[in-house]
Amino acid sequence: MKKTIIKGLFFIVIGFFIGQILFGDKIELIKRLQKGDTYYFLEEGVYTDYNNIQSNINRRIIENKDNKYHVYIGITRDKKVLDKLINIYENKNINVSIKEIILESEEFKTNVEQFDLLIRNTKDTNQILTIEEVVIANYQEIIKKQ
Repeated sequence: MKKTIIKGLFFIVIGFFIGQILFGDKIELIKRLQKGDTYYFLEEGVYTDYNNIQSNINRRIIENKDNKYHVYIGITRDKKVLDKLINIYENKNINVSIKEIILESEEFKTNVEQFDLLIRNTKDTNQILTIEEVVIANYQEIIKKQ
């Protein structure tokens, strides 16, 4: 009787761990399998017509996916920087959503990490927004031209 209970508990524990591996947090598993690095894009909006795009931000990325225009106004790899950017845009009454996008570019990764470091070390909103403009210009220069 004791052996049966111990065997049963053993198989339950093994089953739990196998279940966690197979079914636990599928998104994290998918991210680990994908090549590239995860970036947080701040999306200002999605539009069906290019002429309807209304943005208060001078420097932005407009990408056409599935016949819709996605407008991005910020890129970062750092969650603390992401929180800073969200707060800045919320104070300007600009609603943003976060999109996680995987990109493969060592040059862009290095640049974004350096810009994130600058943003983490400043509290001046105008400087942060200027740095983000440079990040967006850098994205358009490196990633779009690939």
